[in-house]
Amino acid sequence: MAWNRPSLPEIVSRIISDVETRLSTGKLLARSFLAILARAYAGAVHLVYGYIAWAIQQLFPDTAIAEYMTRWASIWGVQRTAATYATGNVIFTGVNGTLVPEGTRLKRSDGAFFLTTASGAVSGGSVTIAVKAVNAGTAGNTPGSSAIAMVNAIAGISTAATTDASGLTGGLDSESDESLRAKLIDRIQQAPHGGALFDYVKWAKEVAGVTRAWAYANPTGLGTVGLTFVLDGLPDNIPDAGKVAEVQAYIDDPSRRPATADLTVYAPIGVPLDFTIEISPDTAEVRAAVEESLRDLLRRTAEPGGTILLSKIREAVSVAAGENDNSVTVPNADVTHTTGQIATFGVITWV
Repeated sequence: MAWNRPSLPEIVSRIISDVETRLSTGKLLARSFLAILARAYAGAVHLVYGYIAWAIQQLFPDTAIAEYMTRWASIWGVQRTAATYATGNVIFTGVNGTLVPEGTRLKRSDGAFFLTTASGAVSGGSVTIAVKAVNAGTAGNTPGSSAIAMVNAIAGISTAATTDASGLTGGLDSESDESLRAKLIDRIQQAPHGGALFDYVKWAKEVAGVTRAWAYANPTGLGTVGLTFVLDGLPDNIPDAGKVAEVQAYIDDPSRRPATADLTVYAPIGVPLDFTIEISPDTAEVRAAVEESLRDLLRRTAEPGGTILLSKIREAVSVAAGENDNSVTVPNADVTHTTGQIATFGVITWV
């Protein structure tokens, strides 16, 4: 039988009824001493009931607040993946032979800070040096050819610098509470089997930034395993070669992958899914809500070789906060992908 927390008026009524019955006082006046005492006591009891209701939630990983859910995860050996730092190269210009030392502090126009992780001397009017974001997370990711400036001037070096064509990449936020909770529930419901397909998915998600993964049995012959994954924390959730190699190396560790399994980790092929939508009211807030709802749809339903249902697209637009009416003209049918392809968020054309 489910436990239901009584409301404050219910507790007051119970206590007053007990007092009237046990002391044979008849009906208590609202401002009598006993009635006031009963109400004060009921308030204290109500707080105790509140604590009990809160404590019950902490008994179960699926309802526990973040602090206790994280503790549950640690008991089950499930760890939150940490945030990672954006890295890349910055191009400095200046007088030939002038040294840019390691630890030189840089600042982006929005206030994000970076440090050089190596030193270099100008040659041919410029020098390219590796840098790393001071703070971990996606905020450190910077497009290629972006302006960035030295915090403290160095004689012979222009204070204005730029990221190279590849930009600064690799910054990922720490795993969210709900993602950690999902991993914990998966661990409880699917105990390790020493190499079952869901073990590969679990191992992949232990790598920083990996949010979804899919494993396939015998894709290239008996004893082979194929694994692909995405990183939903980035605008383009398709992993690069470096992240693919990182996941491959992590799972290939002898403490994880079975010795007889032949694992191939690969990135899915992202296929941008574009939309043409008319909404009412057509405001910036509603447009933003629709976009986030569609992104959430892809995070929940997009998978390699899968199908994005048109009905789900229309539903995602309809449930966006503030939306009153809409018309989705692109796509105009279910969107199906071939093996290895996965839908990624494209662009919305508003009409």
